[in-house]
Amino acid sequence: MMKLKWQIAPPAPEDHLARFPQLSPLIVQLLYNRGITAPQAVHDFLAGTAPDDNPFRLKGMNEAVTCLRQAIRDGELVAVYGDFDADGVTATALLVETLSALGARVMPYIPHRVDEGYGLNTNALHHLASQGVGVVVTVDCGIRSIEEVTCGKKLGLDLIITDHHSVGEEVPPALAVINPKQSDCRYPFKDLAGVGVAFKLAQALLKANRQVPVAKGKVSVNEEDLLDLAALGTVTDLAPLLGENRRLVKQGLERLNDPQRLGLRAMIAQAGLKLGQIDATTIGFILGPRLNAAGRLDDATTSYDLLLCRSPDQAANLARQLEELNQHRQRLTAETLERAREQVMMAVETEKLLFVAAEDFLAGIVGLVAGRLTEEFYRPSLVVELGAEESHGSARSIPEFNITAALDQCSDLLIKYGGHAAAAGFTVANDNLEALRERLRELAAEQLEGVDLTPTLPIDAEVALSDVDWATQALLTQLEPCGYANPSPLLLSRRTIVRDARAVGTEGHHLKLALTDGRVVWDAIAFHQGQWADRLPRYIDVVYSLEVNEWNEEKRLQLNVKDLRPSA
Repeated sequence: MMKLKWQIAPPAPEDHLARFPQLSPLIVQLLYNRGITAPQAVHDFLAGTAPDDNPFRLKGMNEAVTCLRQAIRDGELVAVYGDFDADGVTATALLVETLSALGARVMPYIPHRVDEGYGLNTNALHHLASQGVGVVVTVDCGIRSIEEVTCGKKLGLDLIITDHHSVGEEVPPALAVINPKQSDCRYPFKDLAGVGVAFKLAQALLKANRQVPVAKGKVSVNEEDLLDLAALGTVTDLAPLLGENRRLVKQGLERLNDPQRLGLRAMIAQAGLKLGQIDATTIGFILGPRLNAAGRLDDATTSYDLLLCRSPDQAANLARQLEELNQHRQRLTAETLERAREQVMMAVETEKLLFVAAEDFLAGIVGLVAGRLTEEFYRPSLVVELGAEESHGSARSIPEFNITAALDQCSDLLIKYGGHAAAAGFTVANDNLEALRERLRELAAEQLEGVDLTPTLPIDAEVALSDVDWATQALLTQLEPCGYANPSPLLLSRRTIVRDARAVGTEGHHLKLALTDGRVVWDAIAFHQGQWADRLPRYIDVVYSLEVNEWNEEKRLQLNVKDLRPSA
């Protein structure tokens, strides 16, 4: 395992703890660590609510709703143009379902990853115009598509951009642009996922219809029906689980644990999951990857069809297809990662940025491989599929290096690109590939000079083992759903006594422990740390999360050890 730098959160001041006499000091400390300190913010977090979420505060929302309502009245064909990842697919399904319920003539369009690439493309817009489409609404893409939007306008299309990615220097000249990251957007929450922005548009359309109906009959969809899709896309896209995202996911998980969609029910059963036990981790590691698998290896419409299918047989068949695609994706990822690792091993000691490319790297896999390289070596990593004339790459980064800002400084070398601080995708002409590699390496060398590139393990609080129990676990679950920007709480216990230690799992990769502080004994598991089995001292410091281990219908608490070191 890579060495980790332990960072223990500073204790909350006594006067801050005193502001919340009705709450456990541990909960107050955990919220303090996450920047949640104001009484109203603390209340909203624990209640799973969010402040005013009026969708019409989003810049461009009024224009978008007016346009779509007119299209519904006129019987104009509307296309929802999505992306091939889980965020884009759930956003496409959400908006198509809403518009259909309001009486719109609506069709989905999800580009093919290999044939078309990410985002708007002019060929697709020509095709949609030829099909009689009058309005195109993008979801999870389009914020940097200046040329494509200009082309669409010339074709007579009304374009509405809904996106959440970083905004460039110029905003597309669309009829409406909805993105909370626009500098002049007054919407208070800036970190919605693509499906979150689509949810706000759906929310606005439904709200407007309640006030002045445009639908001819009863609308069969309400906001609550869309929360499962919002939760799936938000968690899978690693949007921060704070503020409005937390509310969407918390409420969406209630729907996912009692799924009304036949496709979701079939996918949950296919994955061997139990209803009532689906949480954000389940989405992130089990459901999300299956939804993503179709767009990575084949056609994302398989996932889209699963979300909206009305036939039990079709649902079961689509769920099986996604299961098979996901297993194939796992094998390809492992094989590609091994080859990419071989390319970068020599560079890790000298380079601040890792850049690998090969002709047979699959476009749908390069992002996963880049993420694994960044996780293993703690370097910004770019993995590129070499094409005949153009190449497509994916980048993942570390907090110390904003990868999209770096690509901004390489825009003259790129055909198109976009993303976030931590993740991005790009297309580059092969003639510029080497220049791109060198410029990015120079930028990384300059920005990361003197920076300690040791990943940080943030620790929420130091506690004695004997102070941890089921009541502690009950407190910690108040932070659920946990995920990006709201991680599962990590606790530190020092000078714990090792009662027992043995390697377990395939080739002894994992470590099973019995730990005590002289008063209580805890079972513990340390994944990928089997190398400690024969060389642990008597006293160790351990950083861990609490988890419930179920065996033969019996529930027991155990420590999930994230890191350990000999006690001083």
